[in-house]
Amino acid sequence: MRRDVFQAIADPTRRAIISLLALQAMTPNAIAEHFQSSRQAVSKHIQILSECQLVNQKQTGREIYYHFNAQKMKEVDVWMDQFRVLWETRFSQLDNVLQNLKNKQS
Repeated sequence: MRRDVFQAIADPTRRAIISLLALQAMTPNAIAEHFQSSRQAVSKHIQILSECQLVNQKQTGREIYYHFNAQKMKEVDVWMDQFRVLWETRFSQLDNVLQNLKNKQS
């Protein structure tokens, strides 16, 4: 089964892992220290993030470091863009309604 970015970010633990890796590259053990779940559960989340290419791994000596792939999040941004336009339009309309109400009260 091929996973996509949206499946990966649907899980709060994976979103937390992405947030950690956005700050700095980390080893699996360092990532696991931030969670109360088992090391194997965290590894499974990392595997899913890797399959979706949200994280890349790089071996440095004996350690494997995971890095956040910000470019892959572009898919989410492009998808969200259609809703951003809709929200901005509705917020502008709401601003107009509130301004009209305020002007009537003055």
